[in-house]
Amino acid sequence: MISAPLRRCCRLLRRRAGPNRAAGTCRTVFLQGGPAMATGGKGSRSSIHRYTNRLINEKSPYLLQHAHNPVDWYPWGQEAFNKAKKENKLIFLSVGYSTCHWCHVMEQESFKNKEIGKILNDNFVCIKVDREERPDVDKVYMTFVQATSSGGGWPMSVWLTPDLKPFVGGTYFPPDDGIYRVGFRTVLLRIADQWKQNKDALLENSQKIMAALLARAEIGIRGEESPPPFPEVMARCFQQLSEAYDEEYGGFSEFPKFPTPVNFNFLFTYWVLHRTSPDGARALQMALHTLKMMAYGGIHDHIAQGFHRYSTDQRWHVPHFEKMLYDQGQLAVAYARAFQVSGDEFFADVAADILLYVSRDLSDRAGGFYSAEDADSYPTVKSKEKREGAFCVWTAEEIRHLLPDPVEGSSEKKTLADVFMHHYGVKEGGNVSPAKDPHSELRGQNVLIVQYSLELTAARFGLGLEQLKLMLVKGRERLCKARGHRPRPHLDTKMLASWNGLMISGFAQSGSILGKEEYVSRAVRAADFLRGHLFDASSGRLLRSCYRGKGSSVEQSAVPIQGFLEDYVFVIQALFDLYEASLNQSWLEWAVQLQHKQDELFWDSKGFAYFSSEAGDSSLLLRLKDDQDGVEPCANSVAVANLLRAASYSANMEWVEKAGQILAAFSERLLKIPVALPEMARATAAFHRTLKQVVICGAMEGEDTKDLLRCVHSIFTPNKVLMLADGDSAGFLYHHLPFLSSLERKDGKATAYLCENFACSLPVTSSQELRKLLLL
Repeated sequence: MISAPLRRCCRLLRRRAGPNRAAGTCRTVFLQGGPAMATGGKGSRSSIHRYTNRLINEKSPYLLQHAHNPVDWYPWGQEAFNKAKKENKLIFLSVGYSTCHWCHVMEQESFKNKEIGKILNDNFVCIKVDREERPDVDKVYMTFVQATSSGGGWPMSVWLTPDLKPFVGGTYFPPDDGIYRVGFRTVLLRIADQWKQNKDALLENSQKIMAALLARAEIGIRGEESPPPFPEVMARCFQQLSEAYDEEYGGFSEFPKFPTPVNFNFLFTYWVLHRTSPDGARALQMALHTLKMMAYGGIHDHIAQGFHRYSTDQRWHVPHFEKMLYDQGQLAVAYARAFQVSGDEFFADVAADILLYVSRDLSDRAGGFYSAEDADSYPTVKSKEKREGAFCVWTAEEIRHLLPDPVEGSSEKKTLADVFMHHYGVKEGGNVSPAKDPHSELRGQNVLIVQYSLELTAARFGLGLEQLKLMLVKGRERLCKARGHRPRPHLDTKMLASWNGLMISGFAQSGSILGKEEYVSRAVRAADFLRGHLFDASSGRLLRSCYRGKGSSVEQSAVPIQGFLEDYVFVIQALFDLYEASLNQSWLEWAVQLQHKQDELFWDSKGFAYFSSEAGDSSLLLRLKDDQDGVEPCANSVAVANLLRAASYSANMEWVEKAGQILAAFSERLLKIPVALPEMARATAAFHRTLKQVVICGAMEGEDTKDLLRCVHSIFTPNKVLMLADGDSAGFLYHHLPFLSSLERKDGKATAYLCENFACSLPVTSSQELRKLLLL
């Protein structure tokens, strides 16, 4: 696929790389500049800006971070495209996001470098894209990078022809050549030279690449395919997860380890369907053990709550320290469900911990949720360079200074610091392995990790369990107060419809499961924010993003970005979750309205399933369909469940048909590697078994009604929808589901019915009877 001139360039780079590097393909040597996931990197303070480019007019925090580079950056748009064509220049496309550690590194090393800036400006039209604003652009070119190199990641660096076709790409590039790597300066100069000397060959190569990508991107129904049988899909997905499972530390890889909530959702569902089998018991054990190990680990912020993005090691100990909203929303649901199925208050406490963090640190005054907190920050107010994890880590000396209190009754003259350091694995010289700290940013520092159970720590120091708990709370509170005096990491105040949807689901589901009305109220406030700031009522369309403005204001881009498929599916899911938590039918009505709009904008009537972006944008070379559930479930996976829920509430059977067509379109992948789509595998079971409609007839404020609702929320029943038939307030449901009007209260009491395909069971009035029905 690579042209002859590029092959020659590649061979030259391989000779420079040395024997260890030569074992790889030359394409990888040339295209991939360095690791996408690691620790390290610098950031420095500067209040004087020598340069200002046109990104200064943007709203994205990521683009604004590059507004004072000596690079003549353009945002993605026609102005940049026209310049490339007019001047016959290649485009250099750089994609990242504002809390991306290696994006910061590349900016400091290369994009702030005056000499490299001149090379870029003289030879390329340079475009910056925030991947969180424009996931459509990111997905097109990440597909190319992953297809032509050994991996992907951010920052993503791609060189395009003037008509936007990619021909070379990679991730992070260091500025200068090393023994085993090619520097960014060298890559720029050689690509510029190839464009001058071998333009026709490059253009021909880009055409071949695009043809290959178009073929690779095809996902659709072939012939008369039908949805795959769910027992086979579920069994194979469970088998593949079980084979990848880490028996000691939990999780489904060696390292790095990401919290992947779709796996927990699948395992909980598999357990429900196989309660009495050994495989069912193993599924539950894998999920609960992994969630516990994550909560004990350093990936969990024991001082200021919430979860970091991923662990760099097998033990969940040393994290990549950024915190993402999408993780918090999904993990809150996972831990609330773990409590629901196990009854263990530990999981409820972790869910509450996550929601506290989001309420305190990621919430806008207007009700929306911010996107992320950075991994890097200044160690002290006088520091000139940022370090990864500086806000979160501790020296033993600091902890001894903060926790000098003697332990009451201790014969060994131990202090609170001794107890705290023992429990959280703190070492005098730091507890981070040098192998996980290649740039020595964490030398001498400690990442807190729960090393012992409360019982073992209490026994070690001769303490009562309650006494120990109070001591640890005191220690955490003091460290939290001390951390408050440190410079905070950068906060990305961009608010995305999709991630706000995930967080609304987090608050709504946790509220209903844990019986916390304040969580449901927070979800309602966020949904009101979505309707006010990320929804265009005149067109019925969602918007992708908005931004914190001055004071308490919320701002939009000059040209608002329209919502993508992921925005619709996560918001629709959130509205269904919010209806079941609040039983306010306005959320149901809006969800159904958005489902119609999603069908209109994204449905593929030929190959079936949904495209990730809508048609009509000439700057997008491909309309893609995601085929993997990763740190977020892919949109089509969530769409299947949404369609089934929408059909249950509206009796629109076309949505059931669409759900089946999505499953058929992904049938080959579901049958061969369902572990890549655990959320869709879970939805396959819901499609074949149909959803249970749990109908409560009763006054919403009645204690008998509330008792039945508590029963429903206390049991994890994955393939069900809940509805309240409450006279005039159920107008939407009565209109779409006429059979509800025939359901009555029994003996004047709130009454529950379990319905399938709109045929209902005998009425029950006690929570005990309802529980038996739900567990059938």
